[in-house]
Amino acid sequence: MFNNIVSSWNKRRRSKSLDQLNPWVYKPAELWHWQMKEQGTAAAALPLPPAKKRSSCSMVFTLKEMEEATNMFSERNLIGKGGFGRVYRGVLKDGQIVAIKKMDLPTSKQADGEREFRVEIDILSRLDHPNLVTLIGYCADGKHRFVVYEFMPKGNLQDILNGIGEVRMDWPVRLRIALGAARGLAYLHSTTAVGVPVVHRDFKSSNILLTEHFEAKISDFGLAKLMPQDIDLYATTRVLGTFGYFDPEYALTGKLTLQSDVYAFGVVLLELLTGRRAIDLSQGTPEQNLIVRMQQVSGDRKRLRKVVDRDMARSSYTPESVSMFAGLAARCVCFESAGRPSMADCVKELQFIMYANMKI
Repeated sequence: MFNNIVSSWNKRRRSKSLDQLNPWVYKPAELWHWQMKEQGTAAAALPLPPAKKRSSCSMVFTLKEMEEATNMFSERNLIGKGGFGRVYRGVLKDGQIVAIKKMDLPTSKQADGEREFRVEIDILSRLDHPNLVTLIGYCADGKHRFVVYEFMPKGNLQDILNGIGEVRMDWPVRLRIALGAARGLAYLHSTTAVGVPVVHRDFKSSNILLTEHFEAKISDFGLAKLMPQDIDLYATTRVLGTFGYFDPEYALTGKLTLQSDVYAFGVVLLELLTGRRAIDLSQGTPEQNLIVRMQQVSGDRKRLRKVVDRDMARSSYTPESVSMFAGLAARCVCFESAGRPSMADCVKELQFIMYANMKI
């Protein structure tokens, strides 16, 4: 089974808006999408088409407002760290609790950081789906860059699976998270989001945020790319993503497709099933790589049962649902993209698996 697996914009202008920040400018064009050059620092974004404007209010904040919201970026407000910077819990003047991502823009990679900031703002401002995180606003004040999101009380999926905190998730909850994430990706891959498919390009368990009721919301769109069918944007000279979730075909050929997200989704399914990290360097070889580990139990239901996360109560799942879930994950991480299902098919199959698990 695992063979060959190696709202309209608030016009407050107390800080510089995106279109005032040189050398980045908005330019008109025939297609509504980001056109990012893979080499150099230039990039252009298009104005939002009126039909795609969100009804929610995306606000422009100042640095002072960000400092006040986070108590001067107090360590007590820190809720997450990543390659992009830090995430803080913040409280706006109106009392709304938000998550504030403070983006680090080191001089050596300032152009890349600026690009990711702009892509995230541009794409999130166009999207509206219950399984995607909601953009509240942004701050582009001098050299400071912040993205403000809705606050997710349960944090991110990776932390919970890794035992940070005392949250435990039974099988039905994990199935619901998987289905929610699948629906979010299926929406991105359809043409209903922004008129053309969107590939996330950095889908992973740490980018799945959870509400109080464990509803999944996909976050972090800094590497996202729009995939218009009539323009050759699939070949790229820069292969981007996260080790452990990397589509091997994309890494070898440089051709980015929607199936790259499907591969990463398959890795997340395996994390949900086993509670293990995608890559765990604390383990011995071949235990370090989750996919290689799962290859060893392929097709053996008894051995598969032994790798199921021990945090799940045995009474919460059926062997049939676990087997089908593992089978779906195996197809998603197929080495060749042509062998992977679409995200729409993943949604349908997960719905069936949930139904099968109700027979306990």
